[in-house]
Amino acid sequence: MSTLLRRITPAERRARLARRHLLASSVRVDSPEGVAEALVGLHATDPATVFLAAAARMTAPDVAAVERALYEDVTLARLRCMRRTMFVLPDHLAPIAHAATAKKAVNHRADAVKRLREAAGWDEHRYTSAEHDLLAALAARGEASAAELAADVPALREQFVTFPGKPYESRQRVASPILGALAADGRIRRARPAGSWTSAQFRWTYAEPPPQVPVAEAKAALARHYLASFGPATADDLKWWTGWSLTDTRTSLAATGAEAVELDEGTGYLLPDDTTPLAEPEPAAALLPSLDPTAMGWRQRDWYLDPDHVPALFDRNGNIGPTVWWNGTIIGAWAQHPNGHINHHLLTDPGHEARTAVQSQIARLTAFLGDSRITPCYRTPLERQLAAQPA
Repeated sequence: MSTLLRRITPAERRARLARRHLLASSVRVDSPEGVAEALVGLHATDPATVFLAAAARMTAPDVAAVERALYEDVTLARLRCMRRTMFVLPDHLAPIAHAATAKKAVNHRADAVKRLREAAGWDEHRYTSAEHDLLAALAARGEASAAELAADVPALREQFVTFPGKPYESRQRVASPILGALAADGRIRRARPAGSWTSAQFRWTYAEPPPQVPVAEAKAALARHYLASFGPATADDLKWWTGWSLTDTRTSLAATGAEAVELDEGTGYLLPDDTTPLAEPEPAAALLPSLDPTAMGWRQRDWYLDPDHVPALFDRNGNIGPTVWWNGTIIGAWAQHPNGHINHHLLTDPGHEARTAVQSQIARLTAFLGDSRITPCYRTPLERQLAAQPA
């Protein structure tokens, strides 16, 4: 019996990426929920990323549709999960991601209590009292910003020093870690921001705690969803994407029944019902935002990103800026000038067809943005250069 693994080439992986990640116009979907489902979740550290990632993949991009899913229908849930990073996921996946990646809620609270004990001299009784008063104030208002809650509860206005003695030392209100612990517990959630869809000044409201999912079951389920969207992927890719230990990664991979395949990077994995080659979609360009889940979906990226282009496209902490794609490959970057114009730069010459397609996507993004102005929360060298470049 042959023990040779099926080989999947970088070209086949790029074709899968373009189709599974909805980068070709023929595979776009009608709803933001459909986009999040295809990608498992959308990075949400930068609020604008959620809207831009959805817009790039929707047949008719619509800010109101994303807002409705987030704040009215609540079919999309915002939570801290993979790598302790903010994501927006389909509501049915949120309990799975929470159980599979988050520390137990009691530990979040214990961490907050310890932090305020050390930095502000609080004890358990004072923390519990402030927490109780915060929840009562939120119940009375129904929805509130951190500043409004601090106005209602004087204890929340107290400040403490974070990272004392460090160059990035700052002062923070005690409301912040308490709200963070309650959100991690699923007892409150982010509501509409104070401002436009690009704002990070969220309001808070009550939430139903997520259903309890056994951790091992949740990790196997999350691994299956990841492979369905990002496979073939290596164990190192899954470990990095989730933030798991190597042991948890291997155990969860085994629980999916994933089949091993040969990649340029070594052994990769596909779900057992996903080994048939996919038809390559039509040639397609896409403009994806900073921290887009496609660009950030794998640890090893050489098959869709020239290593020589990394210094221009990433910041020093490994955050990617806005990117230009062609046929499942990153070929450049884009940025919005303060006057609204979209500037772009191609790091390689993809040919006339690709350049024409990129211009079409620039026009599409310009129409979506309208009068809105966006600046990524993590600035990268090429994005900064393009944002300052006259139109």
